[in-house]
Amino acid sequence: MDLSPAQLATLVAIADHGSFEAAAQRLHITPSAVSQRVRALENAVGRVLVGRGSPCTPTEAGTALVRLGRQLELVFAEALTDDGPTDLALAVNADSLATWFRPVLAEVAAWGDVALKLRVEDEGHSHDLLRRGEVVGAITSDPAPVQGCSVTPLGTMHYLPVAHPRLLDRFGGRPDRAALPMVVFNSKDRLQHEELRRHTDAEPRVVHEVPSSDDFRAAIEAGLGWGLLPRDQATAGIEAGALARLGRSTTRVALYWQRWKLDSPLLDRISERLRQHAPR
Repeated sequence: MDLSPAQLATLVAIADHGSFEAAAQRLHITPSAVSQRVRALENAVGRVLVGRGSPCTPTEAGTALVRLGRQLELVFAEALTDDGPTDLALAVNADSLATWFRPVLAEVAAWGDVALKLRVEDEGHSHDLLRRGEVVGAITSDPAPVQGCSVTPLGTMHYLPVAHPRLLDRFGGRPDRAALPMVVFNSKDRLQHEELRRHTDAEPRVVHEVPSSDDFRAAIEAGLGWGLLPRDQATAGIEAGALARLGRSTTRVALYWQRWKLDSPLLDRISERLRQHAPR
């Protein structure tokens, strides 16, 4: 099977930009040349690789080749260092980014030869970005490796259920948790619902969505509802009188680092920094 780097790069450009025309602009070739490369690649593998819609998206077979194309891009970028910084696309959950990941940012800032491209995604879904080839590594709660990836345990995030004391007073001091309004990060965030299930089968009456880690904490401290905060954030709020703990339970989320199996000094370097700074 003859797969040229130019054809794979074209497939990656379509996946990134959503159309043959935009891919042509990115690659500085004509839309006709993009079509010819895609047809040649599809003929070589015997499958449709791009869904011709709006936007154009890779098929299941195309997704595997997009991942291969990105792997080649990383290898070439590291080999041709004079061509500028190497893109490093990673998926990280918002709570990690707001807490233990920040020292990693400080170290990457000193490297100089890297352009960091972070995708913020729930730890239960970040492996999907890895599977689609959109990132080269992901912090995830899933220990099962994505095909072609290695998995390394990082550590465990600890969360405490908290609310503003004023909110608890409004509901009688020690209220039924289902009666309290709940704050979640977004529709993918199920941590609060799982915590609630430990105490009651009732559904929360009101659920607020606040899709930013810092604003999520601020919303809880403002009395919008109860939620789970990383232990250090929760403890600081409790000590300052801005938060009260709901019971003694602790939610634990094990984190894993999944990365492509590539001989890549850059991936080795970021992997080592993550292991150094991850929560114990």
